[in-house]
Amino acid sequence: MSTTTKQGKVSQVIGSTFDAEFPEDSLPEIYNALVIDEDVKGTRVTVTGEVQQHLGGGRVRCVALGSTDGMRRGLTVNDTGKPLSVPVGTGTLGRVFNVLGDAIDGRGDVQFEDRWPIHRHPPALESLSSKTLLSSCTKH
Repeated sequence: MSTTTKQGKVSQVIGSTFDAEFPEDSLPEIYNALVIDEDVKGTRVTVTGEVQQHLGGGRVRCVALGSTDGMRRGLTVNDTGKPLSVPVGTGTLGRVFNVLGDAIDGRGDVQFEDRWPIHRHPPALESLSSKTLLSSCTKH
């Protein structure tokens, strides 16, 4: 994974999805988070999308994880180089998050140990313990 941000351009907006075009040698991976954050006619357009499909010709199709109002062709798209992730750890217990990992319960900042991608394999059943889970839940 490169530390430099790959940039592309929005090529099409279709309801809650959008297509973005990148140089063919810089195509974002499936499930990578793409971010659009630009001023359009005095209005800030900030949208995060998740790559769902490679369309060929340097284009990707993304699901927008927010409103596409104000989006238009030509906006700059930045590939974060990583998938969407959410905070994990005991500080997240009892909290409510959106798919971007932002706390939406109005209870302030979240203390967490790590961030995990939302698309990952579940832990092996053998690694889970009812005692560990029960003690974690009763602390709050």
